[in-house]
Amino acid sequence: MAVKQTAGRRDLGDFAPKFAELNDDVLFGEVWSREDQLSLRDRSLVTVVALMSQGLVDSSFRYHLETAKKNGITREEIAEILTHAAFYAGWPKGWAAFRMAKEVWADEETAADAAQGGMFGLGVSNDAFAQYFVGQSYLNRITSVGVPIANVTFEPGCRNNWHIHQAKKDGGQILLCTAGWGWYQEWGKEPQELHPGDAVEILAGVKHWHGAAKDSWFSHLAVEVPGEETANEWLEPVSDADYSQLD
Repeated sequence: MAVKQTAGRRDLGDFAPKFAELNDDVLFGEVWSREDQLSLRDRSLVTVVALMSQGLVDSSFRYHLETAKKNGITREEIAEILTHAAFYAGWPKGWAAFRMAKEVWADEETAADAAQGGMFGLGVSNDAFAQYFVGQSYLNRITSVGVPIANVTFEPGCRNNWHIHQAKKDGGQILLCTAGWGWYQEWGKEPQELHPGDAVEILAGVKHWHGAAKDSWFSHLAVEVPGEETANEWLEPVSDADYSQLD
């Protein structure tokens, strides 16, 4: 399958049309598309090492790091690749490459942190509420008096059922996202991505669900908003068909 590239014509088509043609049609359209000779993953590996060895840690290097990630090179693998290459390309070039690689693979780093429960710890298997979750979740209660706060961690693909925080007055919940990548959705609205630093205010009476992305652990603090006659109403699971449509 041919790799489609348009950057050459977009950025240099008027100034250097031949260079743009060679970039888009030959380098990416022909060379990168010869997957029967060398996979995209391996071509990314070679390209990243070649650029690093020249000290070219600019926007093009970042592009190829992002492409390498898209082509299946993991955070652990890029760390090993750059460490190995640093012995031959030079230690300062290795440092420069690592600074950019950490940014590109930052989501995998926080996902790995989420697998341990983030800064508040994994806690124990959330067995008491397992019937209201698809997949495995973990619970670490931070406070139990005043304003109850718990750290909830979801394994990849785990999410809780649709539910409503009921209250006669006030009530509801606040989610403070600490690690990984997840989703939140209110009934009748589009799902929204959740990342570390995001906060969600859930009003009493609102039907909703939240959980992890398909391929990432996810942790958030669940802060119970004080109210009168508060209770959770658990409803139907989020269907596999609906969940599978999330990117």
